[in-house]
Amino acid sequence: MKIYVASSWRNALQPAIVLALRRCGHEVYDFRNPAPGNTGFGWTQIDPDWSFEGRGVVEPERYRKMLQHPIAVAGYELDITALRDCEAIVYVLPCGRSASWEFGYAMGAGKPGYVVQFEPQEPELMFREATIITNMNELFKEFGWPIK
Repeated sequence: MKIYVASSWRNALQPAIVLALRRCGHEVYDFRNPAPGNTGFGWTQIDPDWSFEGRGVVEPERYRKMLQHPIAVAGYELDITALRDCEAIVYVLPCGRSASWEFGYAMGAGKPGYVVQFEPQEPELMFREATIITNMNELFKEFGWPIK
């Protein structure tokens, strides 16, 4: 199965979920390594002065220009292509706006959605149609047991 894992760069659990799903025999898209030799998109590739620590806030015109930069366009194309091609989406909490947009896009396209939340989280009504996964055993029950 083709699986898109949506999460945050700051989520330390994301790489483990990608690895576990791959070991279960699935083709898994990893935004941190979307293609051979590609370590994923980051705003500092476009604007070295951009900084999350500095709250990452940019004025609207600068933001529009950043989104049109060839590096941003290429990063978006990798992500959106994988999102359109996936058969299921796994949303690994905690995460932010991009992952939430991706999850909603995939669910709206009729793809099954899975929410991984290994720690207590604030309830979210819109997860009603998703499968909530709270530990690795539940992940393996949904996606099969590791084969390699």
